[in-house]
Amino acid sequence: MSGLTAPQATSSLASWLSYLEQLHTSAIDLGLDRAQAVAEKAALTKPAKKVITVAGTNGKGSTCAILEAILLEAGYKVGVYSSPHLVRYNERVRINGQELADSFHSEAFAAVEQYRGDVSLSLFEFGTLAALQLFKSLQVDVAILEVGLGGRLDATNIADHDVSVITSLAVDHVDWLGDDINVIGYEKAGIFRAQKPAICGQPNPPATVPAHADDIGAELHQVGYQFNYEVQGSTWRWQCGAFDLDSLPLPSLPLPNAATALMALATAELDITDQHITDGLSKASLPGRMERACEQPLVIMDVAHNPHSAQYFAGQLANIKQQEGKVRIHAVVAMLHDKDIAATIAEMTDIVDVWYPASLSGPRAATASEIIAQLPGNPVGFDTPEQAYDAALTQVGDDDMVIVFGSFYTVGQVSSHLATRE
Repeated sequence: MSGLTAPQATSSLASWLSYLEQLHTSAIDLGLDRAQAVAEKAALTKPAKKVITVAGTNGKGSTCAILEAILLEAGYKVGVYSSPHLVRYNERVRINGQELADSFHSEAFAAVEQYRGDVSLSLFEFGTLAALQLFKSLQVDVAILEVGLGGRLDATNIADHDVSVITSLAVDHVDWLGDDINVIGYEKAGIFRAQKPAICGQPNPPATVPAHADDIGAELHQVGYQFNYEVQGSTWRWQCGAFDLDSLPLPSLPLPNAATALMALATAELDITDQHITDGLSKASLPGRMERACEQPLVIMDVAHNPHSAQYFAGQLANIKQQEGKVRIHAVVAMLHDKDIAATIAEMTDIVDVWYPASLSGPRAATASEIIAQLPGNPVGFDTPEQAYDAALTQVGDDDMVIVFGSFYTVGQVSSHLATRE
């Protein structure tokens, strides 16, 4: 876009983000040519000694957080790149579990700006390259990259991966990936690398996943075949061939993702002990995933935004309701209109007692009325998730709970709202 003046390395992060939002014609522009050219020029395709890339419909962030926690216990310097953020852009890059100051991001953006020349980059592409630049300059041992959308054409796929992971496969992002699960499987398997480990945590994935692994000669490790896991009362067991880990602590994040993360680590040729795994599993957590934001009343926030994640969320809520004696669930929900609103809501209707539908803002936002059309009864709609949350608080009883779900935006806005009330 002509007429734009790039900020400086010393400029504010806000000025850089404003610049990047105007730099490219669309926020999402799948394809590797632009980012690949800049990455090669800047020598960013191998930002760490070991690179693990994680794709999937759901569970990417949780899997990355579990990998991170275990690797930190093992003494590695770990960089994680994830998206989208809930409240602050800084959440997208973590070094040893911590966000970086704004100045680090500004300097990384300036470095990418210098290398890109006249190549037009989307905000996500620019941010991905900046994350790789940060991992390289800060000399992390292991870089963990969360795929943004799909896999094959996602900007994270410019990196030279040592281990590739698919967490789960379901229909989502229909506008970009379509609604054919075989096509979705192929797109996500596009992160696999020849002669490198490829982990799939989706039971019985579409045939395109193993077929692509075979086509390129990737070493596929499939749940139910090369590795298995099972709950054993208050602990769980993970097994891969003759290798058996027993009495593992149940993590606060979804167990299928933990099992998939362990398979990734088992193939990564890193120095990790059973104790590192046990300690990491006990500590792993992630904002916006079954997050207990408040205890009185109990408020749980989750970024569940499609039928697959809503089904898991509903199951977890049923357990909490039974174990903690909660009577009613009050649900604040706001979603994007390109999601399957009807099917997502359908997974939650049996567990939710009172609904507080809200509108989001922006071109992809669904209105409260669009959500109400899928809800039982005729609940009152709200202009924002914050208003819906405040309304829920006025109605919740001592033995009730409030949940917030439907989108990263929904959870992010309510999280910010809670922070201003403290």
